[in-house]
Order: sequence, then C-alpha cells, then structure tokens
Amino acid sequence: MTIKVGETLPEGSLIECVEFDPANGCPINPQTLNVSDLIQNKKIVIFGLPGAFTPTCSLKHLPGYVEQIDALKAKGVDEVWCVSVNDHFVMAAWGREQKTGGKVRMMADGSAEFVKKLGLDRDLTPNGMGIRSQRFAMIVGNGVVKYLGVEGSGKFEVSNVEAVLAQL
Repeated sequence: MTIKVGETLPEGSLIECVEFDPANGCPINPQTLNVSDLIQNKKIVIFGLPGAFTPTCSLKHLPGYVEQIDALKAKGVDEVWCVSVNDHFVMAAWGREQKTGGKVRMMADGSAEFVKKLGLDRDLTPNGMGIRSQRFAMIVGNGVVKYLGVEGSGKFEVSNVEAVLAQL
C-alpha cells in the first residue's frame, strides 16, 4: 500500500556517508540513521529516484534540488533528502560528483527496505536493476506527508523541484 498525504512516515533507517578517506578518496564511516529521529520538528523534502548515475536522475532530478536549495530553504524547508536503492558508498560518490555537500543529504536504502515500507518500490529486474525506488517527491512536516508526487513510467513532472516549490 502506497503512503498517502496525511499519513506518518513509517519507522525505518537509511544510511548516509559524508566522509572520504584523504588517502584514496573512498567514502568512509557510513552512519545508519533512524528516520523517525531525523524528521521530528522539521520540514523535509524527500525525493526518491531509481538510481545513482542514471540519466534523468543525474542530469535533471538531483541537480534541480541542488540548484534550488536556497529557494527551498526560503520556503521553510529544513532539509532535502535524496533517497535511492543504492549502497551508501555509491550514494556518497554520486553526491560528491554532483556537489550536494551541505545542500542535499544522500540517503542510501540499499536493500529497498524503506521504499518498500512507503509502498514506493518498483521492480526493474527486467532492466537488470532489481528492486528500485519509484521516482517521487514528498514534503514531510514533523513526520506527516503533506505532499506526494509519484511519477508514471518515463515521466518527470510531479517530483521535480519546480513541482515541490509550487506545493510549499
């Protein structure tokens, strides 16, 4: 069952890795974070996408949020999270490449456990990608979903930063 506007985010964890080994540049010290702890008394924009380093995700979805972080903050957003079913090392490297530091938190859901709880998982096994996240965006206020835009296959209309800014 897909989460709906007015519902509270489910319990779950995501992994974030923001440190890099100075000797070799590899991500280090991943932290497992409890979603419920992170959302208390905050307005958070969470957007999910099928995968790091994929075309729409790398060229449009993530860059839009990075570029518009000031506009989001001006509308009262405390944090922006990018959630993808990739491991935390990939998410950290992708974030570094996309210059997300201090702007968008790169949250790994490596086994798709959190997106499954949201009902926003998608089976891309025929494409060689396994279980992934649907492309979506949500506005969450103190744990409650205030807006949810889930894209149809091949679409990029309700989860982009412009759609979210219009809802804030």
